[in-house]
Amino acid sequence: MKMKMKMKNLPIALTIAGSDSGGGAGVQADLKTFAALGVHGTTAITCVTAQNPRGVTGIQPVRADMVQQQIEALFAELKPDAVKIGMLFSTAIIRTVAEFFASGPRPPLVVDPVMVATSRAVLLKPSAIRALKERLLPLATLVTPNLDEAELLVGRKLHSLADVRDAARDIHARFGCAALVKGGHLRSERDAVDIFCDGHALTELRARRVRGVSTHGTGCTYSAAIAAGLARGQTLPRAVEAAKNFITLAIRHSYSAAGHCVLNQDAARKII
Repeated sequence: MKMKMKMKNLPIALTIAGSDSGGGAGVQADLKTFAALGVHGTTAITCVTAQNPRGVTGIQPVRADMVQQQIEALFAELKPDAVKIGMLFSTAIIRTVAEFFASGPRPPLVVDPVMVATSRAVLLKPSAIRALKERLLPLATLVTPNLDEAELLVGRKLHSLADVRDAARDIHARFGCAALVKGGHLRSERDAVDIFCDGHALTELRARRVRGVSTHGTGCTYSAAIAAGLARGQTLPRAVEAAKNFITLAIRHSYSAAGHCVLNQDAARKII
């Protein structure tokens, strides 16, 4: 007599972002995070990069219509319970993604507004930044800018923790979505401090800063962990808090690959 195997049904999270050939950030980091947190990960690739831990040597965007086809294919058979949106690269791709979610199904959207490189170079043209602000952020559940990106969103410099608090409030008021402003680059603070504002409360999330460790891919991993929590049914405040713990542990337990520091999502899962 044949026995039917009962399979565990996993929640689904979608990442719409660029590929990092070095495996440390982008969709590669997102998929590692989804897997570590017990979520089935799916992807819509927006651009392909040639990069390693020392830098990016090439980038090739995917056509906007192909990005749309990827998203449509996934919603047809693997409808996500939450979506993380990372590097969209161009105005055309931003508009395509925004139009899809404005006119159709909209699970929780966690937008990591990849606008500024680690070198502090602005990655998006002014028209793309404008499209992000006007078309995508009003659809978001949460936006997760780092300090430089938050400055672009509010149009002023942020020098102190009080400035970061004000920026989180302003972003929520301007775009109607919750904001998690990451203060890791705020060197006046001993700890890595992030400010979460959802219109109901202003929450400070602190973790002891880990020195001497590369943080490549932390923004991707952090936002992906929030999306994974939402896909599993957590409330937004709980998903943000759990993701803060997860990314802190992933940094603290980083491993070495060919002498380069890599975030350890699997270790973070085992410790939490």
